[in-house]
Amino acid sequence: MKRRALVTTGLAFGAGVFIARRSDAQGGTLNLYSARHYNTDEALYGNFADLTGIKINRVDAEPDPLVQRLKAEGDKSPCDVLITTDAGRIERAREMGLLQSVNSAVLAKAVPAHLRDPDNSWFGFSKRARVIFYNKEKVAAADAPKTYEDLADAKWKGKILIRPSGHIYNQSLVGSILAADGQEKTEAWAKAVAGNFARPPRGGDTDQIKAVAAGECGVAISNSYYLARLMRSDKPEDQAVVAKIGMVWPNQADYGTHINVSGAGVLKHAPHRDAAVKFLEYLAGERAQVYFADGNNEWPAVPGVKVDNPALAKLGPFKSDTQSVGVLAANQAEALKIFDRVGFR
Repeated sequence: MKRRALVTTGLAFGAGVFIARRSDAQGGTLNLYSARHYNTDEALYGNFADLTGIKINRVDAEPDPLVQRLKAEGDKSPCDVLITTDAGRIERAREMGLLQSVNSAVLAKAVPAHLRDPDNSWFGFSKRARVIFYNKEKVAAADAPKTYEDLADAKWKGKILIRPSGHIYNQSLVGSILAADGQEKTEAWAKAVAGNFARPPRGGDTDQIKAVAAGECGVAISNSYYLARLMRSDKPEDQAVVAKIGMVWPNQADYGTHINVSGAGVLKHAPHRDAAVKFLEYLAGERAQVYFADGNNEWPAVPGVKVDNPALAKLGPFKSDTQSVGVLAANQAEALKIFDRVGFR
């Protein structure tokens, strides 16, 4: 049966982008559903088309609607590969039975075990860290929180900002704290942190960084690449923000800073499975790994890849949590329950 063309309908699913450098007959087709809405990824996809001759048909949308769309399409879905911005979202697709296991020697060698699904249903291809920022005029570097657990200290009452708990970045963070500290301690931590908020959570990660720079709070939590973007900006107002804040890599003395991944998996009923596996192997290759780092200020998931990103270089090395990101994703349901119980909104 002939598969229908991959198209997008309506604003809810963003824009479908056709990328091709050679004829379809030379290399085939790949249908990609992507929740990575970064302009810099155009070069990532274009290079794959150049190298392989495989034409990419792409649907860009928010991750949760994409997963629901795949569920609704079932075995009639034209999608070959799903790529998301968080392990929790790709793990949800696996739990729904939407993905298939991929046994690839290339991927097994390149992607560390803790950055992929144990059954190889999905793989992490870039890393981002959840870090602590502080206002250098309000908080001395020596007094800044050194761990996530420090944020529960009463001395930070009225001084903490973070985006709303409904966002999956926070759910993943609490999932990692659950893995490290257990349910009882994590719930006590979440309750104490919620009691230390400077105001009710709102906005995204960049908003938290700008708010701490503006003096609306003493400390804030955000993903590292949002700071790196500001560091690489040529706008004076962005450089002013960077000048006012310090950053802490949390938990360097114990389990390490929480990291999450942008991951991808092959759909269970992928009509172009060979092209899909080839695309995943491409994402684990050096050129794609450099694109993730230099284009979007993420860290390569593959060890040993050298990048040339001045912002990442300035942030320096750090010890990262090596707990399986699959475990952290599985803990997100419990994290949400904790948020609800303690009033962490």
